[in-house]
Amino acid sequence: MAGIAAAICYGTNPLGALKLYATGMQTNSVLFYRFGLAWAIIAVVMLFRKERLKVTWPEFRVLTGLGLLFIVSSLTLYLSFHYMAAGVASTILFTYPVMTALVMTFFFHERISFSTLLSLLLSCAGVILLYWSDNGDTLSITGVLLVLASALSYALYIILMDRGNLQMSSIKINFYVLLYCALGMLVYSLVAGLPLTLPHGSVGWFYVGWLALVPGIFALVLMVYAAKYVGSTATAILGALEPLTAVLIGLFVFGEPFTVFLAVGIVLILAAVVLVALAKQKKQTEKNNAANVVAGTTPAFDSMRLADKTM
Repeated sequence: MAGIAAAICYGTNPLGALKLYATGMQTNSVLFYRFGLAWAIIAVVMLFRKERLKVTWPEFRVLTGLGLLFIVSSLTLYLSFHYMAAGVASTILFTYPVMTALVMTFFFHERISFSTLLSLLLSCAGVILLYWSDNGDTLSITGVLLVLASALSYALYIILMDRGNLQMSSIKINFYVLLYCALGMLVYSLVAGLPLTLPHGSVGWFYVGWLALVPGIFALVLMVYAAKYVGSTATAILGALEPLTAVLIGLFVFGEPFTVFLAVGIVLILAAVVLVALAKQKKQTEKNNAANVVAGTTPAFDSMRLADKTM
């Protein structure tokens, strides 16, 4: 239930973003207030937990990298909503697990497997189908490139999080990442000459709060609980509900079209993600079994690895 709720929460990103766009807010303002409010909430939580803010120089470098990557991923995704249907953008974004596997293969020398190659082919076919509509129209190439950049930067974020060896809670990690994001959007606004505008009335603040809490903090906490109790593979597969939620919001709230090509493209991309998740689980199981054989112990299941960096 936590995994399902986390995926649905994250899939509501377009709801808040498009509602705020409709009030006249620009992307820089939407993201600045979203990150700023989420950071303020995390800061209050840290205050009550009495967590120390001090970090080491190596931790500072990793946190800086995480912050910059998350800024790029969020900014490019939210900008893509101006060029294509939010449901389509969210579905293309879901290629990030495949990109993660490819980066690990080509830059960290992990052995490429048949399942990785098949996942790549399936995801490429899915993106192509999403690019072409049933009547022959095509998506904005700018929008597609923006979403792919968002997926790639998020894949790099996941890899850096995994390899950065940060010995701190998820709350503390996100305190710094969200701080970087808020400051980054402030710098982006100044450099681009874009003014920061306040949300319009109670409705505007409601959707800013929605973006900060629901697809932000709630999704994070629920995802960690899901990984703790059912494992990362099941959580990744349940994450397929993220783009499905975004598509349904686009369809029923914003009247976005739902075509045969869109349906088939979604199925292909989700199939690619499931293959990557299952292949990762198999590799980790084999690695654990081999280590246990060497140590002369029986296999043990460590579902707490991701949870160690949480609450």
